[in-house]
Amino acid sequence: MAIDYKNIEIKQRRVKELLKEKNAILLAHNYQRDEIQEIADFQGDSLELSIKANKTDADIIVFCGVRFMAESAAIMNPYKTVILPNENAGCPMVDMITAKDIINLKADYPDAPVVAYVNTSAECKAVSDICCTSANAVKVVNSLPAKRVIMVPDKNLGNYVQRFTDKDVISWPGYCPPHKRTIPEDIKKLKEKYPAALFVAHPESTPEAIDVADHVSSTSGMYKFVKESAAKYFIIGTERGIMYKMKKENPDKVFISSNSGLVCPNMKKTHLDDVIDSLENMKNIIKIPEEIRIKARKSIENMLSL
Repeated sequence: MAIDYKNIEIKQRRVKELLKEKNAILLAHNYQRDEIQEIADFQGDSLELSIKANKTDADIIVFCGVRFMAESAAIMNPYKTVILPNENAGCPMVDMITAKDIINLKADYPDAPVVAYVNTSAECKAVSDICCTSANAVKVVNSLPAKRVIMVPDKNLGNYVQRFTDKDVISWPGYCPPHKRTIPEDIKKLKEKYPAALFVAHPESTPEAIDVADHVSSTSGMYKFVKESAAKYFIIGTERGIMYKMKKENPDKVFISSNSGLVCPNMKKTHLDDVIDSLENMKNIIKIPEEIRIKARKSIENMLSL
């Protein structure tokens, strides 16, 4: 079926009208649909977006991403209304751990602080000691005085951090389903087809994929790397949505997905229709109990203080 670009443009104009009318801003994660990224006020990593939103005078934050991202925005912006356009946009990895699981881990390892990836629920952040992103996870872990740390929920991020620390990293067995799909065999075949290509992996990738990567970084780090690199061909080992901005910023370079299935269904659940509906009817507002919000914010602020 052919894409009705005219219809997309009409919807984009309606979104812009509503944003202006309600003094709202639109945040789009790097993995969102192209047509949403195209009209976003800010586009980037989840926590980066929440911090940027805090510095605006907008009354409403429309977060096009998944639930934990909108929760982070609500944690950091208690006096703003935060909307998640599609209430069903969740994250499988976030659902792999609960606050009770973390409490039990702390009981098993009382000397180990809990480092919670930002890809966790507000409840999980509230019972953790400090948060981390994929970009600063190594720095956060190495900043802690303890000899061992607990990392939740991503075992692959924990394995990645273990490469760069003398501490004993105790990882929860969660993982990101899309990132799990990239395997060394795929990279080998792609490099045979594109011999000059560099493979850029995300820390959520499996250890086997990390082993064959030419560069490993968060999504923001990936943008920087491909822009500054002299290479022309890049195999991108993260959700395909990231390539919208890469192609836009680097029209003379070629970007190839490391796996044809590297798509996050939850990131693609949000459509322009959802944005319009949520703003017109002020629905899908994120609400976090104040007791949880304060504790979760403390974990985030502990990280930001570094």
